[in-house]
Amino acid sequence: MPRCFWCTDDPLYIAYHDEEWGVPLRDPQRLFELLLLEGFQAGLSWITVLKKRARYREVLFGFDVQRLAQMSDAEIEERLQDPGIIRNRLKLRAARQNAQAWLQLEDPVALLWSFVDGAPKINHFADRRAMPTLTAEAEAMSKALKKAGFTFVGPTICYAYMQAAGMVMDHTTDCDRYGALAGG
Repeated sequence: MPRCFWCTDDPLYIAYHDEEWGVPLRDPQRLFELLLLEGFQAGLSWITVLKKRARYREVLFGFDVQRLAQMSDAEIEERLQDPGIIRNRLKLRAARQNAQAWLQLEDPVALLWSFVDGAPKINHFADRRAMPTLTAEAEAMSKALKKAGFTFVGPTICYAYMQAAGMVMDHTTDCDRYGALAGG
């Protein structure tokens, strides 16, 4: 089956590409998890984060936003000893801060989807060179999230998040998933 250029032959990556990436996501718990994971990915490859996702779910309380918002400094320090995650103090503190900010939002799902007017933006890129790494919508999302108190939500991270959560559909036209997700 033809897949997007970035999908390697790693079975975990293939499953992620085929079942998750670009599929419209509106579940608040999963949107929150994905936002944090995109932040953990900053400066690294997505496959690195994907391979650590199960462990993150274990050590970050299943991405329970209420519990994560209350994580103590001691709990953060404990997690910094865990080789099963990306041991970055700033990113772990950001997870707690982002949980606190998430809880302050009236309707996080509506806010996130508002940057694409509530419906997936379907792109038709035949070549990966045409695909942007950020857009005006991602820049607006980044600005709004930062204003709300989030960190590790720069415009490039926000665009990757929008792609992953299906807010924008960027499977290339030669990818097998393109037709199903583009409505064709």
